[in-house]
Amino acid sequence: MNRFRIVALLPVLALLGGCNFVVLHPAGFIAEQQRDLVIISTLLMLVIIIPVMALTVLFAWRYRAANKKANYQPDWDHSTGLELVIWAAPLLIIICLGAITWMGTHLLDPYRRLEKIAANTPVAKDVKPLEVQVVALDWKWLFIYPEQGVATVNELAAPVNRPVHFRITASSVMNSFYIPALAGQIYAMPAMQTQLHAVINHPGNYKGFSANYSGAGFSGMHFRFHGMDDAGFETWVNEAKASGSRLDRAAYMQLERPSENVPVQKFGKVEQGIFDLIRNMCVEPGRMCMSEMMALDAGGGLGLAGIHATLPLPRDYRARVRSGDRVIASICTPDEAEQMASRAPPVAPVRSSTAITGFGLPHPGSIFRRSEPTPRGMQTARPTNS
Repeated sequence: MNRFRIVALLPVLALLGGCNFVVLHPAGFIAEQQRDLVIISTLLMLVIIIPVMALTVLFAWRYRAANKKANYQPDWDHSTGLELVIWAAPLLIIICLGAITWMGTHLLDPYRRLEKIAANTPVAKDVKPLEVQVVALDWKWLFIYPEQGVATVNELAAPVNRPVHFRITASSVMNSFYIPALAGQIYAMPAMQTQLHAVINHPGNYKGFSANYSGAGFSGMHFRFHGMDDAGFETWVNEAKASGSRLDRAAYMQLERPSENVPVQKFGKVEQGIFDLIRNMCVEPGRMCMSEMMALDAGGGLGLAGIHATLPLPRDYRARVRSGDRVIASICTPDEAEQMASRAPPVAPVRSSTAITGFGLPHPGSIFRRSEPTPRGMQTARPTNS
């Protein structure tokens, strides 16, 4: 019977052997510190959990009905020493957890620039972080390297022991950018930008994915992160530059369309400033950027005149946009405004176009006479056209 139980456990052990405890064996300094936080917090909580579990078994055994030697005290109700232990131990643990959480929140702030790339290795003063712009699409990841002038889809690379600065946004819905071996997850949200500073310390091929459900193609929204030495990273960049593809507005509009299980793509050239256009949701020519719209709102808005600056969206622009939706087109030159107005449907005036004459005043430039009796001693004014 014992042999049968051992054989029955073998499939379970085989399944456990396939587990990858990457969170407990990270390859980046930030992820290592986050792992230490998890371990320290778990050990502090076990300081209470283990004694409670052990005492539960001990009390059940010692004060069982069959044990006649147990000291039975039905009138006992208080022990100062026991009260001190019961309250002091959890209080000390809470204080320790609070201190660790406070320090970790500030030291591991994803927006904070790295001061060290390892426990005893500070960042050299002449080292500049690698800039990587991340865009969460439906359902794929776009990585833009502005300094190198290349972009990739579902593939990311960085040299080891060099700080990396990620700027993260999304095209439509919220996602979560997560490379367990590198650092914790950071949300990617449309029309917003989040940041992450991290470093990879060991070369290798690591998994990255979205940790936030975002629709039908979510299960295929993963990518590979390559940690390389400087020479390997330079070779990787040159391979991307060798691609004849260019990531401009038109290419991004095609890439932005929802698609599942997209293979790795590389762009050898990138239109300058396209990440800011994506973040401001104005890649499509003629659309007003979010930054411009917020600037107008901060200045008091467009008022009624802004009604005439709207244009209908093309029906085939995005499947998720309802036909008939309208957006502010742009703040443009008079010629551009005239062209857009000719394409826009007529808008009924909100107010009457009758000239405003004021309270009791005639139309400007008209000739009039006062009909009221002129007081004695005064003359009637008779203005004429100039």
